[in-house]
Amino acid sequence: MDAQRVALVTGGGRGIGAATARLAAQHGWAVAVNYATQAAAAEALVAEIHAAGGRAIAVQADVASEPQVVRLFEQVDAFGPLGALVNNAGVVDVAQRVDGMDAARLTRMFQVNVIGAFLCAREAVQRMSTRYGGAGGSIVNLGSAAARIGSPGQYVDYAAAKAAVDTFTLGLAKEVAAEGIRVNAVRPGIIDTDIHASGGQPHRARDLAPQVPMQRAGTADEVAQAVWWLLSDAASYTTGSVIDVAGGR
Repeated sequence: MDAQRVALVTGGGRGIGAATARLAAQHGWAVAVNYATQAAAAEALVAEIHAAGGRAIAVQADVASEPQVVRLFEQVDAFGPLGALVNNAGVVDVAQRVDGMDAARLTRMFQVNVIGAFLCAREAVQRMSTRYGGAGGSIVNLGSAAARIGSPGQYVDYAAAKAAVDTFTLGLAKEVAAEGIRVNAVRPGIIDTDIHASGGQPHRARDLAPQVPMQRAGTADEVAQAVWWLLSDAASYTTGSVIDVAGGR
C-alpha cells in the first residue's frame, strides 16, 4: 500500500487554514498543520483530527524565514510524502494610508505574504515535481479580493502583496504544468475570521457585510471548500486558475 500523502497547510491553526486542514483530513489525507505562534490552536486541531481517526502533526515555522521553511519541509518529509501545499499563512496590519507606511511594515507584509509563499512553493516543487522524481501534486495559494479592489485607506500594501500572489500563481502554474503539479489560487472576500482582529478591526467582517452583494460575510468553511476542490482530483484539468470566493464583491 502506498504511503498516505501529506497536505501541508501553512498558517493552519485557525481560520481558513484550519478549515482546510480539517477538510483534507476528512478526505483521507495526512495533514501537517504549520503555525508561527499559535501553538495551542494548532495542537488542538491536531488532537481533533486524531480523535476523528486521522493523522496530523503540528509544525512551528515562520514562513518568512528561509531556514525555518527548510526545517518545516524536513519535518514533513519525516511524516510522509508531500502531495499538496496550501500557502495560507499571511498577515495584515492596522488600517493606514500609503503616505504613513514605513519600510518595516512593507518588508513584513511582503516577507510573509509573498516571499514566504515562494519559499514554500520552492520546497514543495522540489518534492512533488516529476522533474525531481516526485509523483506530482497540487499547490493552492490564498490570495485576496483586495488584489482587485486595492483596499484604499485600509491596507494597500496587503492588496499589493496579494496581487503578487495572483501573478506568482499564474507563472508557477505554467512553469510546472508538465511536471505533474497543478497550481491555483483562491481569492477570499470579506470572511469572518480572526485576521481582522490582528489588523485592529475585530468587527470588520460585520461592518463591511452590507457592501457585499450577498449581504453577508463568508465563512472559513466556504473558502475551504474551494481550496479543497482545487487540491482534489476533481480539479485534475485546472491549473493557473484564480477563483473568487467573495459573495459577488
